[in-house]
Amino acid sequence: MCGLSGELRFDGRGPDVDAVVRMTATMVQRGPDGAGVWSAGPVAFGHRRLKIIDLSERGAQPMVDSELGLTTVFNGCIYNYQELRDELVAAGYRFFSTSDTEVIGKAYHRWGTRCVDHFAGMFAFAVSERDTGRLVLARDRLGIKPLYLAVDSERLRFASTLPALLAGGGVCSDIDLVAFHHYLSFHSVVPAPHTILAGVRKLPAATVRVVEPDGRFTDEVYWSPSFTRDPARVDWTARDWQDAIAEKLRLAVRRRMVADVPVGVLLSGGLDSSLIVALLAEAGQHGLATFSVGFEAVGGESGDEFAYSDIIARHFGTDHHQIRVPGSRLLPAVDAAVAAMSEPMVSHDCVAFYLLSQEVSRHVKVVQSGQGADEVFAGYSWYPPLAGVPRDQAVDAYLRVFADRPHRDMPAMVEPHHLIEADASRHFVASHFARPGADTSVDAALRIDSAVMLIDDPVKRVDNMTMAAGLEARTPFLDHELVELAAACPPELKLASGGKGVLKDIGRPLMPVDVIDRPKGYFPVPAIRHLDGPFLDRVRDALTDPAAKSRGLFRPAWIQAMLAAPNDNRTTLGANALWQAALLEMWLQTQGVA
Repeated sequence: MCGLSGELRFDGRGPDVDAVVRMTATMVQRGPDGAGVWSAGPVAFGHRRLKIIDLSERGAQPMVDSELGLTTVFNGCIYNYQELRDELVAAGYRFFSTSDTEVIGKAYHRWGTRCVDHFAGMFAFAVSERDTGRLVLARDRLGIKPLYLAVDSERLRFASTLPALLAGGGVCSDIDLVAFHHYLSFHSVVPAPHTILAGVRKLPAATVRVVEPDGRFTDEVYWSPSFTRDPARVDWTARDWQDAIAEKLRLAVRRRMVADVPVGVLLSGGLDSSLIVALLAEAGQHGLATFSVGFEAVGGESGDEFAYSDIIARHFGTDHHQIRVPGSRLLPAVDAAVAAMSEPMVSHDCVAFYLLSQEVSRHVKVVQSGQGADEVFAGYSWYPPLAGVPRDQAVDAYLRVFADRPHRDMPAMVEPHHLIEADASRHFVASHFARPGADTSVDAALRIDSAVMLIDDPVKRVDNMTMAAGLEARTPFLDHELVELAAACPPELKLASGGKGVLKDIGRPLMPVDVIDRPKGYFPVPAIRHLDGPFLDRVRDALTDPAAKSRGLFRPAWIQAMLAAPNDNRTTLGANALWQAALLEMWLQTQGVA
C-alpha cells in the first residue's frame, strides 16, 4: 500500500523530475516508510512506500528489473502473490525479492496486459517498457486503488491522488460541469473518467491502458460481472447459495491476512465487520486486534455503536480498542479530513474514518474492513422499492430513491453559468441501465452501485482516510470472485430479512443474533449531521469566503436561505444539503483551486 506518481513525455524532451518529486512528496502519509524516484529517457516514476510485504529494501520502488527491461511502481496488494511467484519460478523466472511488486513485473512480462486476470487483489500500477518506450497503467477490478491522470499534447502525468497532480503544476483547475452535475444530483458520486476538475481524469476500474511513446493509447476493460441467472445454477436452493457464498467469503477473509505485519479489523458493530471477525475466529485467529470509534451525542442522536461492537469483541475475545473521540477533536478533524480527500466526498463518515484511522495506525498497519457488503448484497434501503419494478421503468424508479435532487431543481441552486442544459446524471444512469447483463431492476441497481457508486464513494472514502494515516485497509466483501458469485445470486435472496439476507443466514450459526437482527447503522457523527455552533460557522465561512464568491457556483439567495435553516434541507437520502455545498467549497479552497 503506497503512493505512486509519474510522467511520460510525448514531445522528445526529458521528464520533469522535479515535478515528479513534488507529486511524490505530497503522498508521504500514504507511504511513510520509504521513498524513491527513477528516470530514464522520457519517463520518470516516483513512489512512497508503506512496508507491508517484504520489509527489506529489496522490495523498494520504483522497482527496476534490468534483466526484463521493466520498471514498476505499484499501490495495493496482490493477495495471491506467493502462488503466482511459485508459478513464475516454475516457468524459469528468477526473483531478487519476496515482494508482490516484483510479481507484477514478471507477470506482465509473461502474460502481457492479461496479467491482471491472474491477480487477486487491489492494485493500481504502472509498468514502463525500456525497449519500446511503452507505458502500461492498470487498476483493479473494483477500483479499490485510485489512479488519477493529467494529459496534454506534450505529456501524461499520473498519481495515486488528485492533489499530487496539482502539486506537479500545469493542471487545468476549471470546474468540470458534468462532474458538478453528478456531485449535486448523483448522490455526490462523480463517475470515472470525470473528476470535479476539468484537467484531471481518473482511470476507470478494471481497465488496462497501454500508452504508446507518442501519446496514443488503447483501453481494455478486462472484467465485468454478469447480473444474470446462470443456467448451471438454476436448481440451486437458498442453502446452496448460502454455502457457496460462505466459502467464497472465507477465502476472501483468509486472503486478506497475507502480510509480513499484524492485521486487525475495523469493528463497527454492524453485520459486515462482525462477520469478518467471526470468520477469522472460525479460522483460528486468536487475540485479533479490533477497533471501534464513537463520538459525543448531539441533538438527541447517539454518536456510537459500542453496545454492538462490545458484544462481538467479548464473544470472540478480541483485543478490542474502543476509541472515544471528544468533541474538541471533531472540528479540527473536519479540515484534516477534507485535506485528505482526493475528491470532495460529502459523507460525514469521512471524518469518522479519518479519526479512527489516526488512532488505529498507532497499533497496526493493516486492517480488514466491511466496506462493500451493502452494494454487493443489497443492504441499502433503496433496493426493496425496486423489486417488482418492470425493467423498462428501472431508471426512473432508481433515481427517485437514490438521486439527491432532480435536474429541474438545479436552477434555483446553481448560478446559470455553471449549469448544463442536459440532465447529465439521468443520461449516465440510463446509459448504464441500458447495457445488457442485468436481468431485473434490482440487478441493474446493484450493478451500477457496485461498478460506480461503490468505487467513487465508500471505497474512495476508506482509501483516502486510512491512507492519510499510513494504514492499509482491505475489503474482503470486494473480493472479485465473491462479487461475481453475488452478482449471479437471485435478488430475492439478497433482499431477504430486510437486506443482505444471505449474509445474515451465514452469520446466524457463527455469532450473536443481537448483531445480526439489529437495525442498520452507520458511522454516526451527529455534530456534522446536525449543523450548529462552530460547525455551522465553518460552513458559513466556506460558502462566504472570497474564493467562493469569486467562483460563483451557488446562487447567493440559495446560500442565505440554507444558512437561515441549516438543518431543514435534506437530500433524498437524508444528507444535509448545506453541508454538501460547503464541503465542495472547503475542498476547492483547501486545494488552492482559484
